[in-house]
Amino acid sequence: MAFVDREVTPDFPDGLTVQNGRGQWRDAHGKIEKERSYELILLYPVTAAGASDRKIEEIRRAYEKAFAQEAVGRVDDRTRADF
Repeated sequence: MAFVDREVTPDFPDGLTVQNGRGQWRDAHGKIEKERSYELILLYPVTAAGASDRKIEEIRRAYEKAFAQEAVGRVDDRTRADF
């Protein structure tokens, strides 16, 4: 959560969700790696997509660097939400 507080919250202060998970993938050497994973869910208006895209890519690079990751996945999908 320190990473989220430092790297994510300043750009997405209106709210976010972090979910715990277990993940696996094949690394660059062909070995299956398994470790704890996290899913970060960010909801923002479609009108903010351009600015959000840049911010999300900065967060991904920061996570790769901070936690020595080969890659950090990203999925984009339009959804309808109401609070």
